Amino acid sequence: MINFVENKNPMPEVDPNVRNKCFVEVTSGYTDKMAINEAMRCLQCRDRPCMDGCPVLIKIPEFVAQIAKGEFEEAFQIISTTSSLPAICGRVCPQESQCEGRCVRGKDGEPVAIGRLERFVADWHRDHYGDIKDEAIASNGHKVAVVGSGPAGLACAGDLINEGYDVTVFESLHKEGGVLAYGIPEFRLPKSIVQMEVDKLADKGVKFVKNAVVGMLVTVDELLEEGYESVFVGTGAGLPRFMDMPGENLLGVYSANEYLTRINLMKAYKKEYDTPIKSNTNVAVIGGGNVAMDAARCAKRMGAENVYIVYRRSMEEIPARKEEIEHAIEEGIIFKLLNNPVQVLGDEKQYVTGLECVEMELGEPDASGRRRPIEKKGSNFVLDVDAVIVAIGTNLNKLILDTTDQLEPNKRGGICASDDDGVTSNPAVFAGGDAVTGAATVILAMGAGKKAAAGMMEYMKKDQ
Repeated sequence: MINFVENKNPMPEVDPNVRNKCFVEVTSGYTDKMAINEAMRCLQCRDRPCMDGCPVLIKIPEFVAQIAKGEFEEAFQIISTTSSLPAICGRVCPQESQCEGRCVRGKDGEPVAIGRLERFVADWHRDHYGDIKDEAIASNGHKVAVVGSGPAGLACAGDLINEGYDVTVFESLHKEGGVLAYGIPEFRLPKSIVQMEVDKLADKGVKFVKNAVVGMLVTVDELLEEGYESVFVGTGAGLPRFMDMPGENLLGVYSANEYLTRINLMKAYKKEYDTPIKSNTNVAVIGGGNVAMDAARCAKRMGAENVYIVYRRSMEEIPARKEEIEHAIEEGIIFKLLNNPVQVLGDEKQYVTGLECVEMELGEPDASGRRRPIEKKGSNFVLDVDAVIVAIGTNLNKLILDTTDQLEPNKRGGICASDDDGVTSNPAVFAGGDAVTGAATVILAMGAGKKAAAGMMEYMKKDQ
């Protein structure tokens, strides 16, 4: 029976004035009853438009139908045929522009809460079967390497190990997970969930080598020489980007990467850790994407009294997810829209004392389709802050390109790789995710990792 309620079942959340002082997860997830009620809103469309919006082609109507019947483990098994990270994707994927954006229910009311249902099923499985370890998978005798343990690398490794390949993942940091570990805060994605997914792969036989910077410790060419038949490069796009404005070298100016890594990966928010991070009173975060929201909300939790999002366009053009913006506003983040920074100000000791900005107005749309911001002459003002976090995107790391033979760059400066199977100009090397496209979403990186895994298997079959 279809539930004709127009709006989604609301997601239970921690009170904003409680959560903005700690790193507890903001949302607690659906109850069994709420999940069933939400699943019953699905129309079970014959054409399944929701699946067209999913980069990993999860069988959405099928798993939702199982939830509606109360068959939660069956729903999990359906999701698991195509997605290896449902607990993660259910929390951080931009469903509103993907699966839910295609949902027919969204034409007359709100779409089915597909992401919330995916998270529910994954959490239910963990709570009821999480202690059961996956058995090691017998090797088929073929040895492969995966560079990077972010979402692209984990998805690639998962598909390869499931087919019996001997998989070794090389991670440059001391902790697996890539951006899932260092970039996304605990209050959005608990790190225990990331570790659980890594542990599941390890139980199946995936080997993880940490503190291993491929391109320095060993090159991709050397991995191939050492007997790895194929290599997947999923190193992400982790280099910081700044605005090249005066004052960016002052003490108290951070890249969002550095700030979030100190908090998320190095646990600066926990007293028992000695991670150095300064306690600030007034913080400006430059940018309007999800990373900017994460940095601003972290700064608030780290004790800042006032946290400003400084963004040069209006709320209609801001690229962050609607949910993240709403949560930021609820938590007391102040949005300084239609403002653009021009310089960071400091004192004689080189510490940040302010951020000079100029007001903007919107003109005609630019190449991105968004209205172009135009500076209002003479509208300069100073925002009194003692820290500035720059969250305007990232640059691609060219270490792999510079140290690997026969590997060509693409127009973005990343690795040139096929959209279909991830193959590069070196037929034994595959690449995908942010290392190819620049910073994008977790689910798109996963999709690229899965395509590359299929391409690698096809390449190795030809080589037999």
